[in-house]
Amino acid sequence: MQLYHHPFSLDSQRVRLALEEKGIDYTSNHVNPITGRNMDASFFRINQSARLPVFQNGSHIIFNTIEIIQYIERIAVVSLGGDDTFFSSREVVEWMHKIQAWNPKYFTLSHVPEKYRISVSKFNRQVIIARMSESPELASAYHCKLKDAYETEDKLKNPVVLKRSKEHLVRFLDEVETKLKETAFLAGGEFSMADVMLIPVLARLVLLNVEDEYISSRPNIAQYWVLMQQRPSYKKVIGKYFNGWRRYKTLMKTWCFVYFRSLLRRY
Repeated sequence: MQLYHHPFSLDSQRVRLALEEKGIDYTSNHVNPITGRNMDASFFRINQSARLPVFQNGSHIIFNTIEIIQYIERIAVVSLGGDDTFFSSREVVEWMHKIQAWNPKYFTLSHVPEKYRISVSKFNRQVIIARMSESPELASAYHCKLKDAYETEDKLKNPVVLKRSKEHLVRFLDEVETKLKETAFLAGGEFSMADVMLIPVLARLVLLNVEDEYISSRPNIAQYWVLMQQRPSYKKVIGKYFNGWRRYKTLMKTWCFVYFRSLLRRY
């Protein structure tokens, strides 16, 4: 089994957490979207959305995050000889879709310093143009991604788009806060795939330095977050890259790559 992912990708974190929690072995393939590796023709032919993660088991390829996690659950059930009771309940699946409904892209980018965001955006557009020239048979698909990149920049200038993203997040977190007042985990008394979906959202808020506003101000979520950080899966998938000084190492390494490649015009 092959997983194409990157530590920066929120959906990649979700899938990796599921794999770790279920004890499933896989081959890890890093594809850094910030440096444009998801636009390389070898990857783009597999997945023209260029989004991460991508899960491949033989000829079977899955792009949707929730579908990947449910597939991982099926693999775990088969390997353990379990039955249908081992699969996620309806409540768990409903929470998974509810969490997935919030798109973190605009919220995340709006909290990145403008000079870095603009530099990375410009670099990625140049990468797309370069790959389009190298693989003319994929030009139409690359053109769509180039159009998306320009549209993203326009939407980031629209305060209505940013306001809606923030309001969606606040409503969602308030609902989570209410739920965690009743239960230890998001969908009941046991850790589930709903928690796997939620943990990266909280980690993203910490990474963006907005923990006080969105986590600490909600006591049930704050307590839950402390417990989640103690799980071995969290430490391996997220903590390894973003806890303490590691976050600066991870981000600076990527920024330096973009800066020097841009300087040398090597796309």
